[in-house]
Amino acid sequence: MSDDPIRSAVCEAAVLSHEGRGAGYRLLRLSAPAVAAAAAPGQFVHLRVPALEASALRRPFSICDADPATGTLSVLYKQVGRGTAAMAALAPGDRVDLMGPLGRGFPLPPPAAAPLLVGGGYGVAPLYFLARTILRGRPDAAPHLFVGGRTASDLLLLDEFRALGVAVHPATNDGSLGERGLVTIPLDAFLRAAGPSDGKPVLYACGPSPMLRALDERALAGGFPAWLSLDRRMACGVGACCGCAQKARGPDGAVRVAMVCSDGPVFPQGSIVWD
Repeated sequence: MSDDPIRSAVCEAAVLSHEGRGAGYRLLRLSAPAVAAAAAPGQFVHLRVPALEASALRRPFSICDADPATGTLSVLYKQVGRGTAAMAALAPGDRVDLMGPLGRGFPLPPPAAAPLLVGGGYGVAPLYFLARTILRGRPDAAPHLFVGGRTASDLLLLDEFRALGVAVHPATNDGSLGERGLVTIPLDAFLRAAGPSDGKPVLYACGPSPMLRALDERALAGGFPAWLSLDRRMACGVGACCGCAQKARGPDGAVRVAMVCSDGPVFPQGSIVWD
């Protein structure tokens, strides 16, 4: 990961559209030219939710997509608490206070690598932005998406990924779509079947910690790179409050305390201390 400073801005963003995606998920599209121009896949924004008291903390959301040409960005979220319930009332024309882009995102795959994207639930959000970015630079890269959830309604943006040309491999706990069981089932089958001509895999993942830990172990055992996006409570978003502290190994192997919001949220394989 680079030590270069991250360019971020605080702005008032206009709501362009706000769509329900079923099962409590929503896609919020905003006009925020400065943030969209600086955003990279894997970064996030900190949004101050309207209709909450002034002392309420901002909420972090992965950037699902950003288009510098139109100055727009989108976030995908699930209505789970008071903050996201207030967000659900946002309508086109409303304005929100936004800070971003924040954090360190995904590095792009090297030439001839095979990018494999692994998402759990709305962990697919930053992976969509990543897939679009990869394909803009390497139209022949053909990423594969392995996506898991409890049931079919938890698998999001599948049509959007397919429209990009991404091969989608779903898995659900109840077997309602794709493989029955964990997302590692179709991923393991794909890795076993891959040959040298398919390119060296590079994993990019966002989702719950047990999934990320399992992928970390696979990458280390298989000798290929992986980039893991952690989901933590981020109060300040800039590494000042230490609310998202995480034990991590540096390049020298020494364990230190990292801040997920500023040192991550994306970390390389082997760097997270899971226990």
